[in-house]
Amino acid sequence: MNIHDSAGRRIVRLEPQTDPPSDLADRLRRVLAGSPLVWEALTRLGVVEIPALWLGAGAICDTVWNHAFGYEPGHGIKDLDIVYFDATLTTDEETRLAAQVTDLVGGLGLWADVKNEGTVHTWYAARFGAGIAPYTSLEDAIATWPTTAAAVGVRLEGDRLDVIAPYGLGDLLAPIVRPNRIQVARRDYEAKAIRWRGEWPGLTILGWEDGIGEEGARLIRP
Repeated sequence: MNIHDSAGRRIVRLEPQTDPPSDLADRLRRVLAGSPLVWEALTRLGVVEIPALWLGAGAICDTVWNHAFGYEPGHGIKDLDIVYFDATLTTDEETRLAAQVTDLVGGLGLWADVKNEGTVHTWYAARFGAGIAPYTSLEDAIATWPTTAAAVGVRLEGDRLDVIAPYGLGDLLAPIVRPNRIQVARRDYEAKAIRWRGEWPGLTILGWEDGIGEEGARLIRP
């Protein structure tokens, strides 16, 4: 079921179910619940309500790929990409929140990359050489992530899993890696693809020409 929250994010709400999964969102929930690492991270992050903390990108797609190819749940997972959206926070407030979140997931053995997507535009140009317009929501931010498979954020509210997936879950669960060209540089995507091939040889990884979106459409050149 698709709904919108107060910040305008489209969310797929998954109520706890006992019947076999019947759609992609249910399949994702089952896979994530089978990973002690990811499910524990989601459980710990779920205690924070304001701002809502979402786990996304690598930890999610890597877990799905591990399930698909028979690897251990933690195989290939390098860090925890934890995101939220609050355009009103100061840098100091973001730093304090990042420290709190790091404490929450401490002990899981992975670095926590905590990012406020509401302020990414303030530092993006200095880091990547081109600017971006402010994201309007968390879904807007996730829609710029480098692949359709990894453009997914999830969080737990009690026993309910919420999912933000601007491009759906088809590529993630196929599993297919398809470049999303609107913001990532081609060289960065291709460098990531080399690592993915090494970690998960069975992946279907599409070339740059077979991606979605106009190249650099979200970038503001100097």
